[in-house]
Amino acid sequence: MFQFDWPWAFLLAPLPLITYFLLPRVQRQDTAIKVPFFNIANRLYQQDSLSSAKAKHIKLFSLVAMWLLLIASAARPQWLGDEITLPTTGRDLLVAVDISGSMQTPDMIVKDQQIARILVVKYVVKDFIERRKSDRLGLILFGSQAYLQAPLTFDRKTVGKLMEEAQLGFAGEQTAIGDAIGLAVKRLRDRPAEERILILLTDGANTAGEVAPRQAADLAKQAGVKIYTVGVGANEMIQRSGFFGSFARKVNPSAELDEDTLNYIADTTGGRYFRAHNPEELQQIYGLIDQLEPIEQDGETLRPVSALFMWPLALALLLSMFSALFYQQRATTP
Repeated sequence: MFQFDWPWAFLLAPLPLITYFLLPRVQRQDTAIKVPFFNIANRLYQQDSLSSAKAKHIKLFSLVAMWLLLIASAARPQWLGDEITLPTTGRDLLVAVDISGSMQTPDMIVKDQQIARILVVKYVVKDFIERRKSDRLGLILFGSQAYLQAPLTFDRKTVGKLMEEAQLGFAGEQTAIGDAIGLAVKRLRDRPAEERILILLTDGANTAGEVAPRQAADLAKQAGVKIYTVGVGANEMIQRSGFFGSFARKVNPSAELDEDTLNYIADTTGGRYFRAHNPEELQQIYGLIDQLEPIEQDGETLRPVSALFMWPLALALLLSMFSALFYQQRATTP
């Protein structure tokens, strides 16, 4: 829908007429100064005085059009787009994902094929992010260090894309669970939200960082941050070695997973701990979190506004340029 934000600007339209009739005319004064371009100016004056009524009408029309275009630009023309509903749940939700080297372990079975943990996590977490239509979402990636990949935002598409593009090893090969929680608390504690949620996914134990996980959990409790922890990784996998994989043995790829600490973090902050041995369980866990933290549907509506003032302004400029060229041509024509 088109509208003028400042329609009162059109009250200035009669200003030239008011100025013309009310202000006194400037008295002509003769001077004795020599003007090098007098012949051209005199010719222009004579041509104007002898011009046809049509030329005068064109000149008047161009001046009026330029004035009205300037007023139209000052009135701030806008185009209002379709209404967009923004969620007002007030929930701030951060997703912290472990991208240490161990997430490359291929112990997730999909269609009888062993797939790296991180690939399954990317798929499931991205799908979870796209469903959270009423929350402000953010993404933390952590390895030896924790860093904020995406701040809290309603732009789920961008957060999901950043999750999809996460690369292992960028944050180091070790695991700083405590630092990831500390960073989440720092980002969430000052938010004016009734509920502050962190979903932390890891496949190991805390082996790096400045803050111990249990200490970070205590800080999260004080800040009102609820943490859901997810331990990912199978309990056993077949590891092959030798020529052509002739030797096979069963190993526990999740031997380093510190479930006691993850349980403590969840219990201390009022969340829950989940264990995902395979892709199906991981998908179910995030579906269960959806039930524990339901998505609100009501929200505020707004209409995006596109400013259009530059178009009448550009037309006025072009019209003034053409008028100047037209009268310059008339002035130089013998």
